[in-house]
Amino acid sequence: MKKKKIAVIVGSLRKEAFSRKTARALMKMETASFEMEEVKLGDLLIYNQDLDDEGKPPAAWTTFRKLMKKFDGFLFVTPEYNRSVPGLLKNALDVGSRPYGESIWDGKPGAIVSTSPGRLSGFGANHHLRQSMVFLNVPTMQQPEAYVGNAAILFDEKGDLIDENTQKILQIFMDSFVSWVNKIVPDNN
Repeated sequence: MKKKKIAVIVGSLRKEAFSRKTARALMKMETASFEMEEVKLGDLLIYNQDLDDEGKPPAAWTTFRKLMKKFDGFLFVTPEYNRSVPGLLKNALDVGSRPYGESIWDGKPGAIVSTSPGRLSGFGANHHLRQSMVFLNVPTMQQPEAYVGNAAILFDEKGDLIDENTQKILQIFMDSFVSWVNKIVPDNN
């Protein structure tokens, strides 16, 4: 059986972001049926439909759209900015959903992990992102939910996840995500 390709999409540009550290921890977990790759969003210009309408999409949009089509599913790992998703992530959703009728998101399974140095653990961002997933037709795993709070104390100086309880919770999440993707995406023999 061929491994399913999963795009890991981090909603932060900061190289030491807790979301990025969490994404790396998730990518290290045992997922024998997945090939996971972080997709960088920093080069995407703000979406402007005029550029698509005029047939002049920026090269970064075209590259992103082509790259994302190769993936079987999506794992979103995001911080919370002002009780919502960061503009970086929302822009990637917009770029990928256009031109109309050519969305790279359509019908592919996804899951969301939100992170925060605070106790609320990105609850608002997680649920705002879920609203967009409904419109984009991304079947999003409902349970278990993953909120990583107090992230500032969960990682060592190298960025490795050191909290055993969080490690266990995220492994359960990843095991469920593997099952979720396998329900939605047929085997690629």
